[in-house]
Amino acid sequence: MNAARTLVITTNVFREVMRDRVLYLIGLFALFLIACVRLLPEIAATTDQKILLDVGLAAMSLLGLVIAVFVGTGLINKEIEKHTVLVLIAKPISRAELIVGKHLGLSAVLAVLVAAMTAIYMAVLVVDRVAFPVGSILVSSVYLFLQLSLLTAVAIAFGVFTSSLLATLLTFAVYFMGNFSRDLVTLGALSQNPAVENLTKSLYLILPDLARLDLKNQAVYGQLPGLNLLLENAGYGILYIIVLLAIATLIFSLREF
Repeated sequence: MNAARTLVITTNVFREVMRDRVLYLIGLFALFLIACVRLLPEIAATTDQKILLDVGLAAMSLLGLVIAVFVGTGLINKEIEKHTVLVLIAKPISRAELIVGKHLGLSAVLAVLVAAMTAIYMAVLVVDRVAFPVGSILVSSVYLFLQLSLLTAVAIAFGVFTSSLLATLLTFAVYFMGNFSRDLVTLGALSQNPAVENLTKSLYLILPDLARLDLKNQAVYGQLPGLNLLLENAGYGILYIIVLLAIATLIFSLREF
């Protein structure tokens, strides 16, 4: 791994994704929040402020998910499909540098996206005079970025050996199952079937526990977990990202072009 070459790849990916009109999503997010501010009092007179808090955080998560999945699965796959990977691997660039650089580039885009949406979200809340826990919202946004970065690693890992469409479907499947992996374990225990119970436990161990990085509900009420648990969950997410990138690099290194 060479830091300078990895940084060049990261910068190029960042610029390329930014040029793909990703920032238009920020404007779309702002328009969506403004529409919510106008419409929610008409349909939820007494709970409109609480709904606005929930809807804003959910919209941030959804838009980030769309970018992480649809862009992430194509970062390596499109290089393979267009045969531009032949030009890249002919250069003095290792496949690990390519994988890590692509991931860091898209993660940087997601960081900008999450930061901008968080600023807009908090500005709308202030203008609409909605009380909200500033610290909890900021921590929730940091963990949202970490979750999206993990999903980017998942998307890249699938993208190195499958088609873009299949990689997209598999990444969405991991997202949904990862958010409900704890419920799968509970469901397996309730089934009282050893085979089902072992299967659900195996899925829980293999799939990323994305619920660890989802703090939307706690942030709205200002009831975040303790510092030790927050650090533990952040470490879990970072470790999972490293493992996924290592797996993606291994698979990509075994492929011949």
